[in-house]
Amino acid sequence: MSMPQEIDFEVDADDLSFATLNKELGTPSLVVDDLYITYKVWGGKKVGTGSAKQRRVRRALDRSREHVGAITSVEAVRGISFVARHGESIGIVGVNGSGKSTLLRAIAGLHPPTAGSVFVSGEPSLLGVNAVLMGSLTGERNIMIGGLALGLTPTQVRERFDEIVDYSGIGDAIYMPMDAYSSGMGARLRFAISSAAVPDVLMIDEALATGDAAFRNKSKERIDEIRNNAGTVFLVSHSLATVEAMCTRTLWIHQGKLVMDGPSHDVCEAYRAFVRASDKR
Repeated sequence: MSMPQEIDFEVDADDLSFATLNKELGTPSLVVDDLYITYKVWGGKKVGTGSAKQRRVRRALDRSREHVGAITSVEAVRGISFVARHGESIGIVGVNGSGKSTLLRAIAGLHPPTAGSVFVSGEPSLLGVNAVLMGSLTGERNIMIGGLALGLTPTQVRERFDEIVDYSGIGDAIYMPMDAYSSGMGARLRFAISSAAVPDVLMIDEALATGDAAFRNKSKERIDEIRNNAGTVFLVSHSLATVEAMCTRTLWIHQGKLVMDGPSHDVCEAYRAFVRASDKR
């Protein structure tokens, strides 16, 4: 089976010239224990066959039933267990649909477990590429919306407004609708907002995917700041260069299962080999 090519295999020297240094880790900040998350998908329909009259009869019968259409169970996360510690930066890699974002949403408390448990020390914060922010509103309004979503008060958001704008580097574009932003501008603003609260557990879902080398340096410094303050950072990204540069540890998830958990370089190399072999098949 051929899988879509979705990984940045090109290693940018600017990315890897500032590899994250190991540091002494603190106590556990997160425990994921045999986690399962299953979705129920409603409304799948079989393509109609038979005569027009037979199809009309079947539609009439379907309308009399309590549920119309097929019910499909999707096991998005299947038996994942791991422990994260204060001061860790952890990458999460896997092909599209592997369960990466679902896992983050479960850690953030947005998806209740079907089975298993998630224990978090402190307040987790998740702000992904498409989470919360609204393209039709200005960057200024989105800073307020994103800050409130992260648990800041309106006063705290206003106090940090200038810092967020300066960090994003988008200047007066902050007063324009986000629909007018380039992908890089949007990514920088999202990361600036998501890291403004300096949470206990920060989860970044693809927010760095389109940042340039200079911004990735700034992002790495902010992640190190959070780690030095005993926080824990999770980064979901299709760019393995970014994961290796910013994370000391990486989880590889495939079809909802944890395939490998270890040093970022080792896991990313194994994942590269897997995807290349899948493409050849």
